[in-house]
Amino acid sequence: MESPFKADILKGKVALITGGGSGIGFEITKEFGRHGAAVAIMGRRKSVLDSAVSSLRSLGIQAIGLEGDVRKKEDAARVVDATFEHFGRLDILVNAAAGNFLVPAEDLSPNGFKTVMDIDSVGTFTMCHAALKYIKKGGPGRGTSSGGTMMNISATLHYTAAWYQIHVSAAKAAVDAITRSLALEWGTDYDIRVNGIAPGPIGDTPGLSKLAPDEMKIDLSTDSRPLYKAGEKWDIAMAALYLASDAG
Repeated sequence: MESPFKADILKGKVALITGGGSGIGFEITKEFGRHGAAVAIMGRRKSVLDSAVSSLRSLGIQAIGLEGDVRKKEDAARVVDATFEHFGRLDILVNAAAGNFLVPAEDLSPNGFKTVMDIDSVGTFTMCHAALKYIKKGGPGRGTSSGGTMMNISATLHYTAAWYQIHVSAAKAAVDAITRSLALEWGTDYDIRVNGIAPGPIGDTPGLSKLAPDEMKIDLSTDSRPLYKAGEKWDIAMAALYLASDAG
């Protein structure tokens, strides 16, 4: 689909996207790159990173892949520093890394609950904390006129309730709270725009295939979907692109 934005809307900017090698994260990465940004993607699987970077470079996008676990503060610091060292600045952080699986609450171990909380919510804060020094107004590689942008990918599960998703609902509720609190504190103190995007069911993603398998026979043409269809990765990428741009 044709983008409604100018091709150079992110020209000169550098973005770091966690979970940027697949799914919604990769779509955001690709559109950032197609609109002028240099991009770094962070993930735990080297093969996924290598494939994603190769695909991005084939489109003429400046891209690097950096292995790391968002749950580990030393990995977060290393990846953020490596991004800055490679590109000379960091303007945009997108936290798209997430973990999920279907499980009834009674069958979910406390360790399984903690794992998703650690990836989604602790990981989000850890990355934001590590990136602050580069994204804040007056930080290395940027001027004193304005700070950069942080963006956290959430979900809609916790706004009501969802079957077999207690761990993710709790984690994404925490992500929303982190987003609001950082927007207040770091917006005021450092002129950083902190925003969240909460996708509903998005087609052709690992999340939807795992959480809504064919045997569940979920009907996306019901009144529960106002547009009578699942969303697309491109929809979320366009929202992220708008928020990351000066128009945001």
